[in-house]
Amino acid sequence: MHKSGTSGEAGPQAGNGVDHEFLALERELAVFLRRARASSGEMAREVHPELEPAAYGLLVRLDETGPQRATDLAVYFGVGKATMSRQLHALEELGLVTREPDPADGRASLVRLTEEGLARFRRVRDARRDRYVRKLAGWDRGEIAELARLLHQLNARAES
Repeated sequence: MHKSGTSGEAGPQAGNGVDHEFLALERELAVFLRRARASSGEMAREVHPELEPAAYGLLVRLDETGPQRATDLAVYFGVGKATMSRQLHALEELGLVTREPDPADGRASLVRLTEEGLARFRRVRDARRDRYVRKLAGWDRGEIAELARLLHQLNARAES
């Protein structure tokens, strides 16, 4: 919320037209995203040395939701069918996912984590979670819950 009065500004934008709250948000998100990409690359290599960083998110999603159609994964991540197909093929080649017939529609298939993929992913995920716990040790649990809620809200709005 913007306070006016002491700074002489009349609203959320300074006289130069810059919205400082959104500028700060953009800056912090840019740093966060750069670090997240680097972290995803590290985690992907921990799951398998040949795993692409972008594919790590697929493992996260499949662990959360269970088997999914490739088209549903593509929609969720906002990528094209060709990109999703290429990433899933790479994961299949590494033995981390497999496809099985969709019981609801025999023409379609569902992608699921293999036992090997699940074991590798959960080992890395648990180590990552331990790092979060250490990094946020000084935070109040309510602050952590609020951050999670706000990030969820941001992600949900990005989907629509």
